[in-house]
Amino acid sequence: MFLKVIACEIAVREICYAAARSPHLGDLEFLTQGYHDIPATGRVEIQKRIDAVPAGKYDAILLGYGLCSNILTGLTCSHTRLVIPRAHDCITFFLGSKERYQRCFGERPGTYYFTSGWLECATRRGEKSLFLGGASVPASLSLKANYEAWAAKYGEDQARFLMEEMGRWANAYTHGTLIEFEFLKHLGLEEKVRKICAEKGWDYDELMGDFSLFERWLGGDWREADFLVVEPGQKVVPSHDERIITAAPA
Repeated sequence: MFLKVIACEIAVREICYAAARSPHLGDLEFLTQGYHDIPATGRVEIQKRIDAVPAGKYDAILLGYGLCSNILTGLTCSHTRLVIPRAHDCITFFLGSKERYQRCFGERPGTYYFTSGWLECATRRGEKSLFLGGASVPASLSLKANYEAWAAKYGEDQARFLMEEMGRWANAYTHGTLIEFEFLKHLGLEEKVRKICAEKGWDYDELMGDFSLFERWLGGDWREADFLVVEPGQKVVPSHDERIITAAPA
C-alpha cells in the first residue's frame, strides 16, 4: 500500500522507525505539538492537511492523534479512508493498547508519562526549552513573557487558560515515568527525566514501551478493536464507550 501519515510531532521518532520497518510505502507529515491544548485550532489544521491530499493517490490516510480533547471530532475525507488508533491520548500509542493505558493509569494515578517527543518537541523547533507542565517553552521567558507570547499566538482567553492550567498541573502528580524503547536508549532520556523528577519532588520510574500499535498501524494490520477505519463520506465522532471513537455520516 501507499500510505499518507498526518501526525503530531510528539511521536516523530517512533513513527519514522515504524515506517522504516513497514512493508508499505508512506509519505509522512508532522504537525507542531501542542494542538491538543487548542483542539478547535488543531482540528482545523488537521482537516487542512487531509483536504490537501490528492484523490486516488493513497490507499489510506493514517492520523497519528488520540481523541485528545476532541481534536478528532468531525474530521472527514471525501475520497480516501482514514485510519486512526483508538486512543484517548498519545500515551496509548507508546503503551501499545488502550487496555494497557487504562491499566497503567488505574494502578498508579498521579503519574506523568515522558517519551522522547515530550522532551524534544521544542528543541526540534529550534527553541532552548524548559519542561513545564507537559509542554516545552523557551527557558529565557518569565511567566509574564510566557503569557504575552501565548496571547499573541492564541488570544487573551486561551493564554489565561494556559497559565491557569500551568498553575494547577504540578499538584496532581507524584511520579514521573519514562516510557522507554530499546532503539532510543542512546538518547539518554533517563538522566533528563530523573532531573525533572528531582526538581519537582516526584518519584522516578521506568516502563518499557510497547511498539506493537505503531507497527500494526503502519503495517496495515487494522483490527477493529484497536483502529477506527473511517470510510469516505464518514466523519469521526466520540463513541463515549470503550471504543473511544466511531464513524458517522458526514
